[in-house]
Order: sequence, then structure tokens, then C-alpha cells
Amino acid sequence: MNTFINRQIAPIIQAQKSKFPVLAITGPRQSGKTTLLKELFSDYRYVSLENPNIRAFALEDPVGFLNQYNQKVIFDEVQRVPALFSYIQSRVDESGQMGQFILSGSQNFHLLNSITQTLAGRVALFKLLPFDFTELKANGLLENSYAGTSIKGFYPAIFDRDIDPAIFYANYVQTYLEKDVTELLNIRDIKLFRTFLSLCAGRAGQLVNFSSLANECDITHNTAKSWLSILESSYIIFLLQPYHQNFNKRLVKSPKLYFYDTGLLTYLLGIRTPDDLVENRLKGHVFENMILSEYQKKNQHLYLHEDYYFWQDSNGHEVDLLMKKNKGFAVFEVKATQTISEGLFKEMDRFEQISAPSELTKTLIYGGDENEKRTKYNVLSWKNISD
Repeated sequence: MNTFINRQIAPIIQAQKSKFPVLAITGPRQSGKTTLLKELFSDYRYVSLENPNIRAFALEDPVGFLNQYNQKVIFDEVQRVPALFSYIQSRVDESGQMGQFILSGSQNFHLLNSITQTLAGRVALFKLLPFDFTELKANGLLENSYAGTSIKGFYPAIFDRDIDPAIFYANYVQTYLEKDVTELLNIRDIKLFRTFLSLCAGRAGQLVNFSSLANECDITHNTAKSWLSILESSYIIFLLQPYHQNFNKRLVKSPKLYFYDTGLLTYLLGIRTPDDLVENRLKGHVFENMILSEYQKKNQHLYLHEDYYFWQDSNGHEVDLLMKKNKGFAVFEVKATQTISEGLFKEMDRFEQISAPSELTKTLIYGGDENEKRTKYNVLSWKNISD
């Protein structure tokens, strides 16, 4: 295809260039950060710190390095030279120049640590995730079925180079995931880590149970927590936190695990075709994951700063997605079915009774094609949640 797809976050990044001396864009590998930055800042020099020679220069002589690259420069994979951040701080404090440096990186853990310690107040931070529904729809690239959309995933290279998703994700796991994670954690047994990844995939859309993960993978509880934390900071998974306000019920305290990309999720589950997904017992979890990750993307790409939760009590009653509003809540039920029945609304109705007198908007997101505006509910097709 080789067509540049406009990213929703682009004008938001541009708007902050005149307000902050440093802009930092993070996100998973292959989410399109470099392409976007080169497009947005075509008058900036691009410097990749993945390059061993350039990295050595920055490590050994940071002053000389920043004398050479002193303004209007993009530093990609900047977390590879953490010592550079304090020198950048000095430069921007001296110059007072806005938009002086653009920083990019795919390991959120190191990047955020460095920013928090040295660049707080000087940097606008953005997250670029793989394509969202709006970006794909605008270019006629969204599949007709949720199953086809889930399998294909959302990474730009799949669309740009017309790569078979199974081939892309096999290489993604080998080239990026294992490389990054093994570097961060010094993991020697790659097979064990792959097993852990697959176990996480089997638990997508479910409560995190560290003991169960550790036991099944034959690793310690602390190792399971550490590996999950790195997957989270590398933008492979995210954890959705439970809403804790007590409505006189015992509430679940564990977060739920989701993957940012359902193409990677279905690949790890061994699901290769839309028909396989429709027949798979985990299709509901995959569909829910796709919708929840879309809200995460929307939150980051539109710079909304929303807080999302789920709600579940000890009897298993739950709301899939919850947002706190001024006078109450927006709650969502997410179901893969293409047939709407009254039973699909019961959990939202139950939450409405428990949370009274809070005001509620109740939305069902389902696997069909048509929207419906009902008296008590909004019914949204999965395709239309970003409209």
C-alpha cells in the first residue's frame, strides 16, 4: 500500500510543539512512531540510538553529542542512553526554546523513569498505539467482521506491506518481544517466556491471578509479577483496574488483563482464521479485548485523559467497562453476539440499582452491524464505537 495514514494524535502533538521544550512519544515497537515523527517534523534531524556507533558517541561524550545535535532533532529509542536526559534538561533550561528535542522510545519503563526524574514540567508525553478503528475506517481498511478485524490486528506494517498476520506476528514475537523482554529481564529460557506469553493470552479478559500464572509456568510468584510488569511497560498488555467504590457489596480487587493488539492475542492463541475465531470458546474474550483496547487507543490518540474501570462483585456480577461521570457513570456491556436479547442488559440494570441514585448511561456494544437508540439503552455496533 505504502500510503501514509493520518494518525489522530498528529495535530495534538503539533499543537504542543510551541508549548514544551521537549516532546516525548512512546508506544510499542512497530506502532508507527518513526513514520509519524518524520512526517510531522520533516525539518528535524532524525537520530536513532539503536545505531551502535551513534549510541557509543552519546554514551562516551554526551556534551559533544549534544553540541552536534543541539536543536530540532528527533532522538529515537532514547531510553538506550538514559544519561542523556540530564544533559538534555540543562540544554533546554539554558535555551528556553520550545520544541527543541523530540524523544521517542518503545520501552515505557526506562523512558518514563528518566522523564520523571529529569524532565518533569519540561516535556509533553504522548502514546502512539497501533491503528485505531477511526484511522482504518478513514482509509477503507477496517474489515467487515469483528473476527476478521481481530485476526488481522492493527499494526501498520500489516497494512502498509500487505503482510500475512501470522507471518508478521511470528516475527514480531521473535524479533521484538523476545529481544526487548530478554534484554530487560535477562531471561535465559526463551521457551519458558513463550509459555508465559501464551498463558497470558489464554487469560485475556479475565482477572489476573499471579499464583495461577506462576504455578502453570513453573516460575515464582515474583517472577510472574515482574514479567507481567515488563509486558505492560512494553505496551503488549494493559491491566484494567476494578472500580472500588463499595455499594454494600464485596468487590473484586484484582485487575483484568488485556492485550493492546488482538492480532497478537489471536496469534498466541493459535487462532489463524476468522472462522476459527467464531468457533473458538474464547471468542467472547477476544471480542471484549478488541473493544477495550479500542477505548485505550482512543484515550491516548485523542489525548482524553479518561479513567476506565470494570466493576465486579464477589458473586460474579460485573460491568465490562465503566467511566465515572459528573453525576454518575457511563457503563458498557460488551458481547460478541450479533443477536440482541433482553438478557444482555441485565448486568447494567443490576449496577443501576446498586449505584442508585447515581445517573447512568447504559450502552451495549455487540458483534452486529446496526446501532439502536432504545429508551433505556444505547446499542452500538462494534464498528461504530469511535464515531
